[in-house]
Amino acid sequence: MQNIHMLDKKTIDQIAAGEVVERPRSVVKELLENAIDAGAKLITVEIKNGGIDYIRITDNGSGIERDDIKTAFMRHATSKITTIEDLMDVTSLGFRGEALSSIASVARVELLTKTAGSLCGTRYVIEGDKEMVFEDAGVPDGTTMIVRNLFFNVPARRKFLKSATSEGTAIAEMMEHMMLSHPEIAFKFIVNGTVKQQTPGDGKIENVIYLLYGKDVLDLLLPVSYESEEVSIRGYIGKPELCRSNRHYEIFFVNQRNVTCNVLNRSLDEAYKAYLMLHKYPYAILYFDIPSELLDVNVHPAKLEIRLLHADVVYDALLNTSLNALKHKELIPDAEKSTTPQMNTPERILPEPFETRRLSEEINYRVDKVKTADIPVMRTDDDSDRPVTVMQPDPEDPLRDILRGSAPEPVKPENESFSQLSFLSEEAMKGHRLIGQLFDTYWLVEYDKKLFLIDQHAAHEKIRYERFVKRYRENTIESQFLDPPFVLSLSMPEEEVLRTYSEEFKSAGFEIEPFGGREYAMRAVPTELYGITEIDYFKELLDSLAQERGKQDMESVLARLATMSCKGAIKAGNRISTAEADALLTELLSLENPYHCPHGRPVIISFTKAELEKKFKRIV
Repeated sequence: MQNIHMLDKKTIDQIAAGEVVERPRSVVKELLENAIDAGAKLITVEIKNGGIDYIRITDNGSGIERDDIKTAFMRHATSKITTIEDLMDVTSLGFRGEALSSIASVARVELLTKTAGSLCGTRYVIEGDKEMVFEDAGVPDGTTMIVRNLFFNVPARRKFLKSATSEGTAIAEMMEHMMLSHPEIAFKFIVNGTVKQQTPGDGKIENVIYLLYGKDVLDLLLPVSYESEEVSIRGYIGKPELCRSNRHYEIFFVNQRNVTCNVLNRSLDEAYKAYLMLHKYPYAILYFDIPSELLDVNVHPAKLEIRLLHADVVYDALLNTSLNALKHKELIPDAEKSTTPQMNTPERILPEPFETRRLSEEINYRVDKVKTADIPVMRTDDDSDRPVTVMQPDPEDPLRDILRGSAPEPVKPENESFSQLSFLSEEAMKGHRLIGQLFDTYWLVEYDKKLFLIDQHAAHEKIRYERFVKRYRENTIESQFLDPPFVLSLSMPEEEVLRTYSEEFKSAGFEIEPFGGREYAMRAVPTELYGITEIDYFKELLDSLAQERGKQDMESVLARLATMSCKGAIKAGNRISTAEADALLTELLSLENPYHCPHGRPVIISFTKAELEKKFKRIV
C-alpha cells in the first residue's frame, strides 16, 4: 500500500469544484442566487459561446464590503449561516459558501462591487485561486461578476462540455425558472450580444408566463390555490390538451427555490390519471410555501432536490387541489384558442386491447361506404360484445367469389415446415378466404387450416410508417400547404431544436419560417400529417428531441418523423370495405417486417384448426 498523504489546497479546491461547477449553467445559477440573496431588483446576465468563454452577471444588490472580498472567495465562507442549527432554517438560496471558491479555482474571475455607503468600489481579479488584482474602481452600487475561460486549467473537464449551443440552451432554461421564481425581479438575458429574454419585475407571474411561453399557453392554464399550516400552494396547472411527452414543464418552486421532487411528480400524475394518455405529462407551474423546519434543502450539492418531512400531507394537498381545478372547469378544447389548431374535429376513441389509455383524440379515417348488408351471426345480451359480421358483397366487388365461399382451394405448402411468414406471400394470398370484420377492428382471414386476425389499425400504422421512411429516403415526400398557416410559439429549447434539425424537417415536408420574436409560421406539412392535429405531434417531436443529449443521428430523427405519420392510420372502430381490407393486405406484403407495428404491437395473430378443436373438445 502506498503512503497516505494530504492533498494540496489547489487539488482539494478543484475536486470540490466538481460538486458545484459542472458546466456553465452551474456558474450562472450560483452567481444568480448570490445576486438574489443580496436583494437585487435588477439583474442582467450575459453569456458568450454558451458561457464557456464569458459570463457576466450584474445586479443592483447590496454589494460586498471591501474587507470581506477576499474572505468571500475562501471555501465555506458565507454570510447565510453560522452554525449547523441554521441549516434547519435556511431561507436564502445560497448558504454553503462554496460557490465563489469553486468557480475561482477553475476559471478567471473578475469582481466589481460597491456598497451604498462607500465612496468608491473595488475591482478584484483571481485566476485559478491565484490573486491577480485588488484595487479601487469607480463602479455603481451592486456587484458585477465576470467569469472567463471556464475550466481553463482543467482541460479534461472542459473537453467534456457540450457544444456552445447546448450549454447556452441549458442556461436559457435555468433563466426561465429564475424568472418564474422571482417575478418581482427585472431580469435581462443576453446571448452573444442579443437580448433573448426580459421581464418587467412587476411581481405578476402571469406576465412572466406570457413573455416566456406566449398567450396560447397562458389561456390554457388553470389557477390553483390552497393553504394550511403545513403547506400553501398557488400557481397554475394546464388543461389536459396542454400535456407534453416529458416532465420538462412540471416546474416546482418551494420557498422560491426551483427544485425536483418525486412526491410532487407522483401527486400530479395521480391527479391527471383520468385525463391524460399513457406517457403524457401535465403542464404545471406551482409555488409551495413550506415551513423551513419541515424540509431539508441540504440534500443535493447544487440544491436541486429537497426532502419533505410531511410528504404525505403535501402529496394529498397537491392532489386534491389539482383535482378540484380539473373537475370544476370546462375542458372541451376550443379550436379557435387551442395552442395546437386542428384541421378537423377530433373524436374520442375507446382504449384498444393492446394499448391502455390510448390516444384519446383521434381523427376519423375517411372511407367510402360500401354497398353491403351486415348479417349478424352472433348476439349477446351484453351490448359491449359487438357481433361478428359477414359482409355481403357488391356484385361489382372483385372479391365477391371469395366472400361467397367459392374461393379456390388454399395453396398447400410443399413441406410441413410451413411458417406464418408465407401468409403474406403472393402465392398464399390467392388462397386467402376473407371471412369478415370483427368489432370493426380486426379482419378475419382463413388460410391453410388457420384463422388469422389482423389488427387494421396496427397494420395501417406500419404501412404508413414504412411508406414515409421510403419516401423520405427517396426524397419524394409531398407537402400540403396550409392556408392560413399555423403560428407556433416556441420556447428557447424548442427554437434551438428547430434550428438544429431545420434541414431534416424541410426534407420531411415541413415548411417553417420565422414570424417575429419566438413565433414561427408553419406553412406546409407532409401530406401524411395533414388534418391530424399536426401541430400537436410536431411540438411533441420538438419536446422529445430537446431532451436528447447532442444532435441525434438521422435514423433516430427519421423514426420520430415516421411515427408521427402513423397518427392518420385507420382506427379501431372504423368500418372499412372488403376492397380496402384486401388493399391493406396487399400493401403489407411489400413490407420487410409486416408483423409488428412501429410501437411493437403485433399486427397479425393466428389460431390453428387444432387449437380451436381443443377449445371445443373435439380433440383431447
